[in-house]
Amino acid sequence: MTDVFGKKQARVRIKNLLLRAYIGIKEEEINNQQDVVINVELTYDASDAIHQNEIEAALNYRTITKQIIAHVDGNRFALLERLTHEVLSIVIEHEAVQWAQVEIDKPHALRYAESVSVCLEAHR
Repeated sequence: MTDVFGKKQARVRIKNLLLRAYIGIKEEEINNQQDVVINVELTYDASDAIHQNEIEAALNYRTITKQIIAHVDGNRFALLERLTHEVLSIVIEHEAVQWAQVEIDKPHALRYAESVSVCLEAHR
């Protein structure tokens, strides 16, 4: 097999993580949990993971997902922007992550619209 030289930039996507949270400023939003759909995209240097073929050498996206779930599920947020920022902070805290983008949808937040979303990104 031909080897590809240089850094192996991996792009990891966590797609459509469906959680429930209290999000919003209206009384009905404060008192009732709503669905939020979280999508995370990140990059990291996967060279060690590729060469070693060992889980210890890879970015543990399961850990990141569990941290997001623990932070979001059942908790309270006034603004979608703040929630998106907090999730992005969880992702970028992982030293191996070089770039991350988080988009969070709030389904049925607006009449006639499937959802409203906020997307933020950060890099090292």
